Amino acid sequence: MAYNVLIPQDVAQPGKDYLRERGYEIKMGSGTTADAIAADVVDCDAILARTASFPAKVFEAGRKLKVISRHGVGVDNIDVAKATELGVWVTFAPESNANTVAEHAIGCILTLARNFIQLDRATRAGHWGIRDKLLGADLAGKVLGIVGLGKIGRRVAQKASRGLDMQVVGYDPFLKPEQMTEFAAPAASMEEVFRSADFVSVHIPGGGATKGIVSGKLFALMKKTAFFINASRGDVVAEADLIEALRAGTIAGAAIDVYEKEPPQQDHPLMGMDNVLLTPHNASQTRECMIRMALHAAQGIDEVLSGKRPTWPVNDPAKRR
Repeated sequence: MAYNVLIPQDVAQPGKDYLRERGYEIKMGSGTTADAIAADVVDCDAILARTASFPAKVFEAGRKLKVISRHGVGVDNIDVAKATELGVWVTFAPESNANTVAEHAIGCILTLARNFIQLDRATRAGHWGIRDKLLGADLAGKVLGIVGLGKIGRRVAQKASRGLDMQVVGYDPFLKPEQMTEFAAPAASMEEVFRSADFVSVHIPGGGATKGIVSGKLFALMKKTAFFINASRGDVVAEADLIEALRAGTIAGAAIDVYEKEPPQQDHPLMGMDNVLLTPHNASQTRECMIRMALHAAQGIDEVLSGKRPTWPVNDPAKRR
């Protein structure tokens, strides 16, 4: 009997081909609400999950469910505790998007340093004289502060130090100093990172202990010429504090890919700020990365349903109490 795999949000074709070639039946979801997913999962053995929410009710409805595999890295949209309680593996794809998101962060740094947004708008409007009025900044010798030195943060550090000749300082609350990357000098605290950096880039998981960890007290430490970049999770930043720091000129600008509530409303304060680069939570969405995420998520499903230990587990149902 073939296993059924629920895909609530479509993924790149190679991921679906991977599953079909191994005999799995694919069921495309009827919707992305928790109620729709709970209704769809009843006869399914696996879920290939993207950005929809997977609360407890999904796992309670999925009596046959054996694995939910995250298309990407963040699992704050999955009730991992309930999955573990009910014996469901949670896997993710940490090798799939690290370089892609790191490239996004570097692109943000370049865009902010050289005023690309403002220069593009002015040039299109016929304001050629802007070339002498709005000067950018060289990156060589500037300090990049990185909070979170996992797979993505390490790659940002490497690209910035080796490719742009930036000085990099890093802090990771989950790593000991000896576990830090060779491309970043270890900082003793987040405060040290925010105080010393010309650019701060955040790469930590959301939820739990990190919720609102970047707040007004940290923005107050930054140089008035410094920029803030967040392509991790929206809830790690106290968004109201960021908005106030930008309005007050406490910091020079920001690049934001993730938000407290997604999608943000059109009247969101960040929408009207010229010194902010906004993107729609798509730092990992290149053609190549979407294929890798689909394939790695499909691999996790195949490993579990084939009786193997998954390569990239988030939990271990066998150790549930």
